[in-house]
Parts: sequence; structure tokens; C-alpha cells
Amino acid sequence: MTSPLTDPRTGVRRGEATLSRAPEVDKAVAAAATAAPAWRALSGRDRARRLDRLADLIVAHHDDYVARERAGTGKPLAEAAGEVDEVVDLFRYFAQAARAALAPAGGQLIDGHESWVRWEPLGVVGVVVPWNYPLMMAAWRCAPALATGNVVVLKPAETTPDSALRLAEDAAEALGDAVVQVVPGDRSTGQLLVGSDVDAVAFTGSLRGGLDVSARAGVRRLSLELGGNCPVVLLPDAPGDTWSALAAAAVYNAGQSCAAPARVITLRDNYAEAVDRLGAAMAERVSGVDFGPMNSAEQAGRLDRIRAESRAGHVTEGTVRVGPDERDGYWRAAAVLSDLPEDDPAVLEELFGPVLTVQCAEDIGQAVAMANSVPQALAASVWSRDVRRALRVAAGIDAGEVWVNCHLAQTAELPHGGRGDSGTGTDLSVLALHEYQRPKTVTVKVTE
Repeated sequence: MTSPLTDPRTGVRRGEATLSRAPEVDKAVAAAATAAPAWRALSGRDRARRLDRLADLIVAHHDDYVARERAGTGKPLAEAAGEVDEVVDLFRYFAQAARAALAPAGGQLIDGHESWVRWEPLGVVGVVVPWNYPLMMAAWRCAPALATGNVVVLKPAETTPDSALRLAEDAAEALGDAVVQVVPGDRSTGQLLVGSDVDAVAFTGSLRGGLDVSARAGVRRLSLELGGNCPVVLLPDAPGDTWSALAAAAVYNAGQSCAAPARVITLRDNYAEAVDRLGAAMAERVSGVDFGPMNSAEQAGRLDRIRAESRAGHVTEGTVRVGPDERDGYWRAAAVLSDLPEDDPAVLEELFGPVLTVQCAEDIGQAVAMANSVPQALAASVWSRDVRRALRVAAGIDAGEVWVNCHLAQTAELPHGGRGDSGTGTDLSVLALHEYQRPKTVTVKVTE
């Protein structure tokens, strides 16, 4: 079975993707299980060397990875190239992080006994990743899983299988046969993978998808990253570059990022200025020049629906500038929506596009309450020249990651993970290693 692939820049069919079904999924999982003992038996140093070799191959095939990412997502060249570079860094980081990870203290914790803790891999990890960062999300999940001795069966998004298939080729050369298996397909493929004989599941996607994964996975280990709808608390003394910095973060990847700024909340005395200056900054960001299209007709239609249902009293919108052959692509202009009721769909639903909403709070306490008023709690930012006050506000925001006077500043060394409807588990940093390990306590009675 196959499904058509479409170039989001043109709306034109660009090929076909395989839809893996039960025979293909079962075969991949079985092959991974066969490869698992040998991969697990390698020393941390040997796994690190092989993961470094995989990073070398990604560097060697950099242009091909970039082209594949752009074909599936429509990302501008600089965005796609930068993300491939980040993937190389992630594999190199986790190659070494596994060797440096610390276990809980051991020793003579019980009289006459010696104890220690072994951290062991889970086995076969089923990884399901979304279409917005096809290669980078695969690396976020696969790199720590592989570094800790697991093997992986990866299911890329239906619209963006390209770079994952290339990754599987390079992984076979660098890591060994079947250490990384890829099963392209649709939602049914992902459900088959979750329901198969994998030992754990790492899923990045929607809340609906995460709930379905949870129901199918049962008691197996889960790591879920499920979206953001991220607040921005903008105080009257925000730095001068706030407006341009927020606009740049809001349109990166056409706003199709779980951690992108979404809901700007400011105080009444600053509200009019915030609406004007954010509107001007967003209007300067041109779709087709500064950022790419929505990923699919479905995603563009979802954004259009929410905007049509919004009761925003004021809208400032940018422009779209594309060539004649791109006019049927899924381009959407940057926009700022303001004068919104608290229950507006554009506030309650994650827009996942190049759009910011602006809301007004009477004081800082109410601003924090509004920031915490949605079920998601992934990331947020606070903007103020008074760093002490900004840090107090940041402490009151319920989110797994909070930036001050910046947004989307991330590195492999810092953990990223959600709370509430944004999921459970940790990506990035050495903390992510334990997502793919389980402890075994070993206690030995010391003989006389």
C-alpha cells in the first residue's frame, strides 16, 4: 500500500510513500529484537564510537538530508541546514553522555552487604515522530535510546518519511543491521507499532495521539511530548528587541513548533503598544521569504478553521510572496490577533501556525494565572529588563521550560519536557537517558 506525497511549497504530488502494515511492522520489530542482544552487549565506548560514525555519515550526506527535509516540510534552506547540523550535534552529545551518566550511590548500605545499581536498556523502543521536525525529532528520541543500549523501530510521519529512510541507511552502515528500523506509514502504522512486541514507546505528537498511545501501550514505559500552546508574559519594561525576537520565534518553521510562542499576555498599560509593535514586527515577516508553508492541506485547513471561528476584534496580517509555481502551496501569512475573549478558540486551541494572540491582564498575578489557564504546560517565556522580577514570574509559570528575554533557545545539554496535557518524560540532556533505561539493584552478602 502507498499514499501520495505532496510538496507543501507547491501543492503538487512529489511521489509516493509506503504504508507499512502488520507484516512489515512485525518483521521490523522481530529484526530489531534479534539485533538487540549484540547492541546491548557493546561497551558504552564502542556504542559511542558507532554513534559518532553515524554523525560522520550525516555530515557526509548533509546536502541529501537537507533536500529530503525541504521536500517534506518546505522549510527554507537555512532552517533545514541548521536543523541537520543540530542532529549531528545531538548524536555526538549522546554518544558521550551515556559514558558519563552517574548511577545512584552504592556501597555498604546494609550491614554485611555490598550493593550497587545497574542501569539497563529497555530493549526494543518504538519511536513515533511528527512531521514538523522529521529528522530532529527522530534524533531527540533515537539518540538517547541508542546510546543506552536499546534498538529502535522508527515510524516517521506520513507526509515526511524522507529523512528517516536516509537515517536508516546510514544507521545500518554505522551501527549494524537492524539496530534502527524504519516503518513508514500513517496513523494505522503507528498504532500497529505501539501494539506490537516493543518494550517501550516514545511518541511526539498531538494529545489525541498520545491518549491513544497510552491506551494501547498498557504498562509499558512511555515517553510523551504532546504540544504546547505556549504563553508569553510581556511586562512593560521588556527589552527593545522583544518584538522582533518574538516575531522571529513565532514564524520559525511557520510556527509549527510545540514550543513556539503562541499566547502573548501583557498588562493593561502596555497592551496597546504591545499590539502595535508585535503587529508591526510580525507584518515584516514575509511568508515565502522569511519562513515556509504549512505542512499539508490538513494543517493549513485547521489553522484557517480556528481563525475563522475566532472572535478577535483586531487582526494585523503580513504578506505572502511566492513564485507562480508555488501559488497552490500551503502558505499562510504571519498574523497577530487581539481584542480576544478569554474563551476564544485561538486562545484555547494550539494554532500551530505563524500567528500570535495578545491578551490583557490587570496585574502580574492575573498574567501568570492566564499563562497557566490552558491544559498544556510545555514552555513559556517572560520578557522584562528587571531580571529578578522576571525570574519570580518564571517561577510561577507551570511549564517544563521557561525562557527569560528569549524564546526557543535550546541545546542538547538542557532538558525539555512537558507537564499536564503536554505529556510526560524528558527529551535532551543526560536526564533523557533514563527515559530509555531501568534500574536493577544488585546486593551481595559479603562472606567472612
